[in-house]
Amino acid sequence: MNGPVEVTLLTEGTYPYVHGGVSVWCDQLVRGMPDVRFHVLGITGSGREPHVWELPPHVASVSSVPLWGRTPGGAAPRGRALRRFLAGYERFLLSLLDADFEQYFADELYELAEFALTGGSLTAALRTEGAVRSLHKLWQRPFLATHASRPTVQDALEATDLLEHALRPLAVQPPSRGVAHAVTGGLAVLPGLTARRFHGVPLLLSEHGIYLRERYLSYRTAPYRWPVKALILGFFRMLATEGYRGADLITPCNRYNRRWEERGGCDPRRIRTVYNGVDPDLFPYAGPEPETPTLSWAGRVDPIKDLETLIRAFALVRAEIPDVRLRLFGAAPTGGEGYLDACRSLAGRLGVAEGVVFEGRIDTVRHAYAAGSVVMLSSISEGFPFSLIEAMSCGRATVSTDVGGVREAVADTGLVVPPREPEAMARAALGLLKDRQRRQELGDAARDRVIEQFTLGRTVATFRGVYDGLLEDPRTMWSPAATERIEAYA
Repeated sequence: MNGPVEVTLLTEGTYPYVHGGVSVWCDQLVRGMPDVRFHVLGITGSGREPHVWELPPHVASVSSVPLWGRTPGGAAPRGRALRRFLAGYERFLLSLLDADFEQYFADELYELAEFALTGGSLTAALRTEGAVRSLHKLWQRPFLATHASRPTVQDALEATDLLEHALRPLAVQPPSRGVAHAVTGGLAVLPGLTARRFHGVPLLLSEHGIYLRERYLSYRTAPYRWPVKALILGFFRMLATEGYRGADLITPCNRYNRRWEERGGCDPRRIRTVYNGVDPDLFPYAGPEPETPTLSWAGRVDPIKDLETLIRAFALVRAEIPDVRLRLFGAAPTGGEGYLDACRSLAGRLGVAEGVVFEGRIDTVRHAYAAGSVVMLSSISEGFPFSLIEAMSCGRATVSTDVGGVREAVADTGLVVPPREPEAMARAALGLLKDRQRRQELGDAARDRVIEQFTLGRTVATFRGVYDGLLEDPRTMWSPAATERIEAYA
């Protein structure tokens, strides 16, 4: 290889625009490989989001793909070109709605990408009257499940709007060299798939949470009728499948994700589990517990974190230990402030508002773990959560929900309870709050587990080797020898 290794990180709603979670992981990789020339292509909301991470000099470029707001002008195709576009678009729509037509998805997705990359305005084409009418008529075909819901023109307009925004990453020029590393599933994979298709750039996909599962969860309460949900969830389902089939290597951060990937069509030979890691020196023993019994939590204030269950569990704990406190460290993302208000309101209705402290974002997150006698995690979806292994590194006992790779992380060094069950969470927290010795034993064992299995050095060394292997020949990464090398670190 001539010159430095080049890697384009493909992100969505994370690095370098947002703190926490996947962004922490991205920053770890970047800072851990100063000899690699990184580029960041981030899918964002408006494209005007500021960078909240200080980027080192070997990050050569950062660009964004805004999903919302106006797009650059461009005319829609007309006449024969429009009819040709609509014929392919109808096959694309059918692939989202009927299993018998799924084989059309990949070819038509790349046709849409080629149209957008060679000067066509995909936004203008999708918003033509012909495209909207095509969807409206298609929905009403008797063999489709959407037929019974009697889709309206308004449904077609709403679905077209959502789909047009989701497809905007197809119009960005994809990486033409190096490795394309999608750090989440979903829309971040789109530029990686087009880079692989049109430039032969190897595609690496790292999954933390399961993007498709989280879309299913979020659309349960979305304000759309069934035909709209069926189309958009069909798109995310087929995109996940194409990502799993098209990536040269997939590196989930836990073994739970592997089941989704294999079920989604990925050859098991192309899956390698690489756990997230922390630096134990940056997350040392937290020291003495607070004098007042305290449950602490750290993360992004978001419905996926299910703070409502945590607050309900806290109310049950407080009924037995009246002076207990719950300290919540973290901020709501822009646009998500309503969920924070809902959590405050719930604490008030349950009569525990004086015991719940919303601390906001904290610069030194280890202080959030030190603030608690027990550290809590209440999420309904996770990958391999940093907040959990960071708290473990700090020697704190934990109570976590059994989602994603949580059980893999904790093993027998913490308590794991079912998600969305405040009674079970309360029982676990009460048991630990009443037993100081057990808290200490679990905390000590948790730190030992992090040092043995989940260090940052392991993670960075593994990905450095993966980048080199993909650039040399992606097929060599499927071999038993490559598996052995990766798993020796991971």
